[in-house]
Amino acid sequence: MTEHRFGPVLHPAGATLRLWAPRARSVAAVLDRPQPMRQVDDGWFALDLPGARAGTRYKFRIDDEIDVPDPASMFQPDDVSGPSEIVDHDAFTWRGAGWKGRPWHETVLLECHVGTFTPEGTYRGMIGKLDHVANSGITAIELMPLADFAGTRNWGYDGVLWYAPDHVYGSPDELKALVDEAHQRGLMIFLDVVYNHFGPEGNYLGRYAPQFFRKAQTPWGLAIDYSVAEVRAFAVENSLHWLKDYRFDGLRLDAVHALAEPGGPLLLDELSRAVGTFARESGRMIHLVLENDDNRASLLDPETPIPAGKYRAQWNDDYHHAWHVLLTGETHGYYLDYARDSQRAIAKTLRGGFAYQGEPSQHRGGRNRGERSNLPPAAFVNFLQNHDQIGNRALGDRLEWSVDHAAMETALAITLLAPMPPMLFMGEEWGARTPFPFFCDFRGALADAIREGRRREFASAYESFGREVPDPLAPTTFKSAVLNWSELEGAGRQRHALVKRLLEIRRTAITPYLAGAAFRDSDLRSGNRLLSASWTLGGRRSLALIANMSDRPVARTWVAPRGGSIWGGEVPDMLPPWSVYWSMGAQ
Repeated sequence: MTEHRFGPVLHPAGATLRLWAPRARSVAAVLDRPQPMRQVDDGWFALDLPGARAGTRYKFRIDDEIDVPDPASMFQPDDVSGPSEIVDHDAFTWRGAGWKGRPWHETVLLECHVGTFTPEGTYRGMIGKLDHVANSGITAIELMPLADFAGTRNWGYDGVLWYAPDHVYGSPDELKALVDEAHQRGLMIFLDVVYNHFGPEGNYLGRYAPQFFRKAQTPWGLAIDYSVAEVRAFAVENSLHWLKDYRFDGLRLDAVHALAEPGGPLLLDELSRAVGTFARESGRMIHLVLENDDNRASLLDPETPIPAGKYRAQWNDDYHHAWHVLLTGETHGYYLDYARDSQRAIAKTLRGGFAYQGEPSQHRGGRNRGERSNLPPAAFVNFLQNHDQIGNRALGDRLEWSVDHAAMETALAITLLAPMPPMLFMGEEWGARTPFPFFCDFRGALADAIREGRRREFASAYESFGREVPDPLAPTTFKSAVLNWSELEGAGRQRHALVKRLLEIRRTAITPYLAGAAFRDSDLRSGNRLLSASWTLGGRRSLALIANMSDRPVARTWVAPRGGSIWGGEVPDMLPPWSVYWSMGAQ
């Protein structure tokens, strides 16, 4: 396993603190008084602290000029600029110590934001809803990033202390309790991690370790320089920290297309191999997933049991974008690439995963996007909504605000029964209508710049919706995103029943045969309104779909698939509007 370099190390006599500060002339650990640290090698400083224990708080004083937290702090009870707190990760008693995980093909994801998932907005608050998640037929929770961010409200993508779960949601032990309780219910739990940038407030690395950064820019700030071995180690150790100390079942790496890595994907390869070594030594099933706008099929391998340089799957934006255009008619921004024929793009994703496999992208100025893919369905996480696609809209509005119920339920019936791992955004399982607008909690000029930038970006929203763009800094904007669980007992009851039925069919009729599934074909007829698709499943079975993706009846132009119906009944000669039929038979 990767050698531990960063963060405090507890031992029987106390603790050892280490800091990589190649630009610093001197470093002292500040507890009740400053204690000079010795320079050991290649920019590293170290200090043994006899008697230190869990709960000991400290900061680092750089060149007698500035006090900073440990960049590998385990906990920040007083936010990103406060002292770091030592955590004894071995002290937690796991109820599910024997949990080894679940195979990837059983995955049905629910993406969640801890702060808005429940009225409490805490890890413990989430525990109270785990029975709902499991009873809905969902098998895995994916938490939006937890790395400590400035303030009390944030999506999580502005984290600056990657090893410290943010204190506003609870303590490290309370996060472990959430993971443990999820495992008690047979739920996997994944974590979203951000290795393409640091947040704009509370990051002091540039003062004492500028080697962390390159001059290249990402959309969110300076690029991180992963050609530097210590910088790669910082991210790799972080991934192992979440998997080992908190027992997450997998990680989703945010926007890896924004990693600036000259010479190749050094971080991605090294991280996958390190996680693979840990998985082999621990005997656990661990799954690594990417978000990658570049559609790099060569980075994916869903079938190798232990990561060995590649990744289990990728969020499939093509699938989402094509459905969004079909359901809403919107064609701005990246939706432009799907405007000409959204139905055919959906068919392509059902036939081969990505819609873009090297074709020119109009949104990207004609640049070719993607790689040719011969991957199986398990490599593509399909979804109709997620935090980005809701929250990066002017009002944070969900599809339920504007899409017809029948159309939405057709999209769900296709998404939740297709062989690709499906993902829902929290509340989508009952058709929640609470918005998920962008929110944060910065101060001063940074807050003003974010507020003004948001207003400029959505200047036309008032004309379109008759409503002002929510102020991302206002506490009311954050509060508006908190799920309204009472909807489950009212307007959401029917949608929730539908999703439960679909996921029960997936569990009993499809999942047992998903290992080794392969794409076969898809086709469109009747003016692209009538869709068919099929897949080969393990155990010599065939899964087939026929659907009317329009609001008008359409005559069937194929012979109905052989095999027994698992959804929708027998395919009629005239398919009603927005209707879906699934069947399974022997090959």
